[in-house]
Amino acid sequence: MSSTENPGDGSQQVPSPETTGPDAVTPEAGTPAAPTPAAAELADPTAAESAPEATAPEATSAEVTSAEVTAPAVVPPAPAAEAASDPTRWGRVDEEGTVYVRTADGERPVGSWQAGEPAAGLAHFARRYDDLATEVTLLEARLKAHTGNPNEIKAKAQALADTIPTATAVGDLDGLAARARAMVDTADSAVAESRAEKAAARAAQVARKEALAAEAEQIAAESTSWKAAGDRLKAIVEEWKTIRGIDRKTDEALWSRFAAARDAFGRRRGAHFAALDAQRGEARAAKQELIAEAQRLSASTDWGPTSAAMRSLMDRWKAVPRTSRDGDDDLWKQFRAAQDVFFSARTESDKARSSEQLANQQAKEELLAEAEKLDPSTDLRGAQSALRRIQERYDAIGHVPRGAMRSLEDRMQAVEQRVRGASDAGRVRTAPENPMVASMRAAVTKAEEQLAKAEAAGNARRVEEARANLETRREWLAEAEKTASRR
Repeated sequence: MSSTENPGDGSQQVPSPETTGPDAVTPEAGTPAAPTPAAAELADPTAAESAPEATAPEATSAEVTSAEVTAPAVVPPAPAAEAASDPTRWGRVDEEGTVYVRTADGERPVGSWQAGEPAAGLAHFARRYDDLATEVTLLEARLKAHTGNPNEIKAKAQALADTIPTATAVGDLDGLAARARAMVDTADSAVAESRAEKAAARAAQVARKEALAAEAEQIAAESTSWKAAGDRLKAIVEEWKTIRGIDRKTDEALWSRFAAARDAFGRRRGAHFAALDAQRGEARAAKQELIAEAQRLSASTDWGPTSAAMRSLMDRWKAVPRTSRDGDDDLWKQFRAAQDVFFSARTESDKARSSEQLANQQAKEELLAEAEKLDPSTDLRGAQSALRRIQERYDAIGHVPRGAMRSLEDRMQAVEQRVRGASDAGRVRTAPENPMVASMRAAVTKAEEQLAKAEAAGNARRVEEARANLETRREWLAEAEKTASRR
């Protein structure tokens, strides 16, 4: 009769010495024992977690946290597993090849070894014990780390606690079974801890999404940094996808908050850019009107009023908002070109007027040179008559440059005083100039300066007023001089 065994239920049949010779090899000794699932997990720590586990009745798929998908660290074997390396402590092989294990209840046979030395047989059954110890150690580690389903771990621990006492293995079966029973006793508290950890993890994930939803709502309500805010909302979506472990109802409610905020931001941003487009359209129309007006004024030769109008157009241009960058540059070039046409023409006119004034200055200087040659001491009446003719020609000449105006008038006054002084040659001292005449002469000079300023500014109304004022002052001066000469 051959030896058979079932590691799952611990049943065995011990062969009789009569049916097995000394060279017979049992299946256990002839072929290497296949590793148990627990041994495979120890060899590849990720293998245990890659296999699907039954979900506890109270847990939902949405409640799976990141802690449950983390590969558990391999925990070193417990001291009982280390003791199994010396199988002679826990078992023996008798002369007939029967393998026994020692337990608290005494010895019991676990198999037969007919393939070699007794020590090899003990080592074979010790390896089976090591596989069971490894499975217990892995379950302890998972229970301690709260990885996997605590209810399933409890069920596995209970199965081990039931099968280890009758297992066909050599080792500290009593101690190993006690460790399995201890896991059964602590599994309920582990379930509670696991639930608490899941709840805390779920609360943390909910808090993260609530914070993201609140941030999105704030962006939707306040932000005007449209590009940066839009990019941030996109980043929130990507971060949102990484947050798991929330029940569907809560997750959908939070997503609804975020989606509503994102939509509100999109509507507000769209309204902003629509208003901006409308504003830019209005600004473009306003600037095109200013361009048309500047083009109409560009051909004007009414320098004073047109200059003022051009400056007003510039002020109005500055008050109009910008359009798009390229469009605004094109409009500005058109507007500036129209103004340049006018101001270039005015500059040429100013140059021509300056040339005319220089010619007038030269003509007045020639008359002054002629007047300064008069000698009233030899022919007083002739000198007076010639001076009046020179003064008439002098006054008929147009404007001279402002800088030369004062010196020319001073030279003419000097000639007039010399001629008038000759009539009083009999006096020892020349009487001072009449105060009234001096005052009128100063008023005329001031009026001439005001006229020059008005002409330089190009203000037609001020030019006309200044000219009228100058004529009046000159008439008063002439009357004052006549009155003073008769005294």
